[in-house]
Amino acid sequence: MTSHDGPPGFDISVPHPARRYDYWLGGKDNFAPDRASGDAIAAIFPGIRVAARENRRVLARMVRHLVTDCGIRQFLDIGTGLPTAGNTHEVAQSIDPTCRIVYVDNDPIVLAHARALLTSHPAGRTNYLDADLRNAQQIVGSDAVADTFDLTQPVAVLLIAVLHFIASDDEARSIVQQLVEPLAPGSYLAMSHATADLLDPEIVAKFAAAKAPGDDITGRSYQQVAELLDDLDIQPPGIQVVSRWRPDPGTDPPPDDQVSMYGALARVADRAAARR
Repeated sequence: MTSHDGPPGFDISVPHPARRYDYWLGGKDNFAPDRASGDAIAAIFPGIRVAARENRRVLARMVRHLVTDCGIRQFLDIGTGLPTAGNTHEVAQSIDPTCRIVYVDNDPIVLAHARALLTSHPAGRTNYLDADLRNAQQIVGSDAVADTFDLTQPVAVLLIAVLHFIASDDEARSIVQQLVEPLAPGSYLAMSHATADLLDPEIVAKFAAAKAPGDDITGRSYQQVAELLDDLDIQPPGIQVVSRWRPDPGTDPPPDDQVSMYGALARVADRAAARR
């Protein structure tokens, strides 16, 4: 079963992260401003396309782990991005067709493609919500979430390559707290996040000097990423470069400085037990 909501309309004159990401992945659903922004970032950080691919791969590994090893059947995917191979519901429902997914994005192009292409297995459900990450309470309190999920059961919130678009540490922490607060114990938060920790200092300096390339991305240190997950139980293997987070057997991860993104999975604890 598939349902949707969200208004039409978009501005293609301004680069959008989802369309720029699509460009880095070799997609065709992007416009000149998206490509110009993507090329400007790639001129400073040539590894960006490697990073985009590895980020996409860690999403699939996290979803597989959540379904297979953690028993999760409900996924709130915020910052969906344009459909490509291995979308959240495809990975989850390939293991258990009853899985339910709510996709959230603030780009109507993304939502239009999602409604057309991200079709649920008949035994499960996908839903779509037009909302901004900054409106976390609107997301978790939405009809799309209430109609799709059983909120007495655990939910996995996916924040894959999206929190680094929130410049303020305090706002980013608040968003995480608002998203997980209503969730049942045993829920999870899966996250990937850009970092400058692993970059050559010359690249970091170039980004700092540039007025446009990457100015919508706030790379955070290992410690800052850990602080975003305060009050949550970070699961093994901890905070890792995404290419090294539970890598598939036989794979050879690229150099860390070509990826430069951290990934982590954290569990929502039983708050009553935590207070005792």
